[in-house]
Amino acid sequence: MNSTKSFDVALIGGGIMSATLGTLLKLVKPEISIQVFERLDAPAQESSNPWNNAGTGHAALCELNYMPDSKDGSLPNPAKAIAINEQFQLSRQFWSHLVEIGALGDPSSFINSTPHISFVRGAKDVDYLRRRFEVLKDEPLFAGIEFSDDPKVIESWAPLLIKGRKRDEPIAATRVESGTDVDFGSVTRQMFEFLKRNDANFQANAEVKDLNRNSDGSWNLTVRNLETSETDYVNAKFVFVGAGGWALKLLQKSGIAEARGYGTFPVGGQWLRTSNPKLVEQHSAKVYSQASVGAPPMSVPHLDKRVVDGKASLLFGPYATANPKFLKNGSIFDLPASLRPSNLIPYLSVALTNFSLIRYLVGELLKTKAKKFDALKDFMPTASPEDWELLNAGQRAQVIKRDKVKGGVLQFGTEVITSHDGSISGLLGASPGASTAVFVMLEVLDRSFSAAIPDLKKRIQKLVPSYGSKLSADAKKAKASLESTAKTLKIK
Repeated sequence: MNSTKSFDVALIGGGIMSATLGTLLKLVKPEISIQVFERLDAPAQESSNPWNNAGTGHAALCELNYMPDSKDGSLPNPAKAIAINEQFQLSRQFWSHLVEIGALGDPSSFINSTPHISFVRGAKDVDYLRRRFEVLKDEPLFAGIEFSDDPKVIESWAPLLIKGRKRDEPIAATRVESGTDVDFGSVTRQMFEFLKRNDANFQANAEVKDLNRNSDGSWNLTVRNLETSETDYVNAKFVFVGAGGWALKLLQKSGIAEARGYGTFPVGGQWLRTSNPKLVEQHSAKVYSQASVGAPPMSVPHLDKRVVDGKASLLFGPYATANPKFLKNGSIFDLPASLRPSNLIPYLSVALTNFSLIRYLVGELLKTKAKKFDALKDFMPTASPEDWELLNAGQRAQVIKRDKVKGGVLQFGTEVITSHDGSISGLLGASPGASTAVFVMLEVLDRSFSAAIPDLKKRIQKLVPSYGSKLSADAKKAKASLESTAKTLKIK
């Protein structure tokens, strides 16, 4: 056992959230000391890995679940879609700044222009998509959105959607050419390299086993070296738990009252992938459709062009799977080990009130590979099985939280949990996740460092100009921001 070391900040987890928070902290307060712990042998191996997540650069340009249809056929409410897009603009601005200062390399190493398309079938959904377009076409952050129900136009946007399709079926699509594909694994790795160059410590194969408060209000972390089996103890004034599905376990170990009553519902996934150049060259877009009845939002089917390590491929899915692991490299005991007296009622309430989700998951588990392939053919009628391989995606741990009326609710999204004194903070949840990492980590900064760092808001605005304002409320500012970040990031 080594002597106890002390740091200003300990970041648990080597994913996009810890990388973003650490980079923000180093830029607003360069002298801050940071220690990062990652239980695997390298960063970005779980949800930030490009093959474990959707990687769309979620901006609600094409994801229909962020703007569900109205019940009476009136215009759908765009508030959530606008909010998600607004949050993604913070990421674009921050990445642009990092490119300008050399913290991120050539933009093409992590972000590429890829049009975002919403594609629907059937008269009801065609009508909905038309109404969605009418709401969004005048929104500053959705400038340039196009709508068509003409198969020839849609074929010019994404040929694989139309080839082999019956012509008598009502279809429609919207397209935003300024969409992007983001390799969050690359963003994460480059940020950690920047942190290392600026005196932050990164320790791989290091599992945080316990957290305990010191008498001065700081935290003592028990850390096991998975290569040597040795145990170290580290003190930190502030701890961020960005450990994906394991965040709940560590927040529970901390004993903070704010974590009581929370649970997580793990959902796994699979993808179909092809690298056949003849197919890849015909599909330069990300295409999202409607979710199946009862399906969780992160299971919305989509056919995406992906660029990972400079190589393009197509990805279709996801197909939901079920196991009790909170992480892809987790344990089958993760779910039962998370049960506490304080979260039993929320867990039971969610189980009793989400039969449609459970029925959906059971149905997905019973699907044969041929049945799964049928879902792809709904998108791409000419798809051939020999071109596609089935991959296991990452685990998503959805938030379960107490509810005064229902006892417990299943929440799709992300949630920051922070202790009353701001000394420890953790992130629970999944989509839109990585795309809005900057927005979420700015929330952590505000909660835990606003008193300790003078003029924090002004320092942040040098990195993220629109922080504290809404681009969606000012068309000129929105246009200027989109053009500026597009120029720096070399995207449309």
